[in-house]
Amino acid sequence: MRRLVVISSKKSKFIAASVGAVLSLTSIHLAATARIAKTAFSTQQSALSQGTSTQTDLLAGEQPGSAPANQAKKIEAESPVPLVTPARQRQIVISIADRQLAVVEDGQVLKTYSIAVGARRTPSPDGDFVIINHAKDPTYRHGDTEIAPGNNNPLGSRWMGLSLKGYGIHGTNVQSSVGKAVSHGCFRMRKQDVEELYTMVQIGDTVTVRRERDAMIARVFAAPVAPVAAKTLAAQNNAGEAQMASSEKATVETTEQ
Repeated sequence: MRRLVVISSKKSKFIAASVGAVLSLTSIHLAATARIAKTAFSTQQSALSQGTSTQTDLLAGEQPGSAPANQAKKIEAESPVPLVTPARQRQIVISIADRQLAVVEDGQVLKTYSIAVGARRTPSPDGDFVIINHAKDPTYRHGDTEIAPGNNNPLGSRWMGLSLKGYGIHGTNVQSSVGKAVSHGCFRMRKQDVEELYTMVQIGDTVTVRRERDAMIARVFAAPVAPVAAKTLAAQNNAGEAQMASSEKATVETTEQ
């Protein structure tokens, strides 16, 4: 029996030691778990705090009266507001078939004129062009021929050159040719008409020439002349005098012969 008791005592000590070790390990584990949980909680709270602060700042930037909103309003208030003024849209429309020229501004026909157009062998060009130069009392040049301003000048008293070299709108020394297809491609006008047109036309104005009577030509030449055209033209004529006085005389090379 003594032997059995001794064995039992050793086993009891071993069990006690084992339990002690387990409790110690359990205690260490629980403490470590607590520390990890506490650290995680602190980190989460910090993140949430920062996130809330950031979100609050972002929302504050969208609120009226906040610093970013006020700054935007200040920039907007200090920025100059451009004054948009629509440019005047003036256009010359020519119908070769009708031998007519119309001055159109902002969709209204200001005036129409009879013109001479190119003969069958020397037709006038059709298409879209621009006035690139103009001259008062131009000197005529064609090949070796040069004619000074005057009654014998084939260009008459005014020249408005197109963006197609050698072609333009001008006067004539043969007034009876206006209304016919007799030119060498240019568009001739009577003296009074071309001088009036000259006061209305500026460099950069567009010139639309159509050989056939399309829908656009039909609308333009069927439209009544604007009621204010006479007053408008009178004012423009007065302004045109200064323009003509400042224009330099020029030598013009043209298709006309």
